[in-house]
Amino acid sequence: MRICVIGGANVDITATSGHAFQIGDSNPGCVQVSWGGVGRNIAHNLVLMGDDVELMTIFGGGLFGPVIEASCREIGMQTSHSEIASAGTNSFFVSINNADGELVGGVADMNATEGMTPEWLSARLVAINSADVVIADANIPAEALSFLIDNCTRPLYLDAVSVAKAGRIREAIKLSKKKAFFALKCNALEYQELSDLPDADISRLYVSVGAEGLRVMEAGREYAFPALPCIVRSVTGGGDALLAGIAHAGPGASVETSARWGLECARCAVESPDAVSDEIKNIKI
Repeated sequence: MRICVIGGANVDITATSGHAFQIGDSNPGCVQVSWGGVGRNIAHNLVLMGDDVELMTIFGGGLFGPVIEASCREIGMQTSHSEIASAGTNSFFVSINNADGELVGGVADMNATEGMTPEWLSARLVAINSADVVIADANIPAEALSFLIDNCTRPLYLDAVSVAKAGRIREAIKLSKKKAFFALKCNALEYQELSDLPDADISRLYVSVGAEGLRVMEAGREYAFPALPCIVRSVTGGGDALLAGIAHAGPGASVETSARWGLECARCAVESPDAVSDEIKNIKI
């Protein structure tokens, strides 16, 4: 399947405490640097599952932007419609995890993606609409998300990213004339932020509820799927893998099939210390 992913690509700096994290103190632990970003992680997972993936993003300026773009191409993503920003723009996510892999907190500096305006997307609209499926994350501005809702002719999946970024989806729907798209993926906290979306016409709503699993709403009916048994090493990237699996199943897949793909991919991700697990390429459903 041909999939276009529009969103963030950044440097991930992940610090995991060696014991129960003590706020206000220096905690011994492990610090890892890797390439990440919601959009990039989703694209990476999809490449591993064999999809033909185009990543559209603005890579941060300075030292890391060209390196991240090169790594994306080496993995197998197409980046011909992406660009590298001028120096002074950043794409970083710094996260702190407890010893059990659960997120204590994080800081995202994603100002490079603010350049992904409606005009920026309009220049790439033919390429966007040549895909079978389009995925966009809320790292891009609300006006850009609204543009996609109104102008994307393919099934559009949106990722809320975080509580702070979820408001962009609310604003995008408010700005949109069409107000309709195929799917929205969020976690329980993001869902609280988005629980009241007047006039929104969303065919499928996927809500990750952590250890409890996944809830899916479609046509007035709610489905509940338990999380798969796993040993959590890091929750970073779990939601990205979840949406990748859902999208890989395709818009024509049943709720049950898309949930199974999503949950299997999420399990692989959280069992790995990395945001993207190579084991995802071995999933068979």
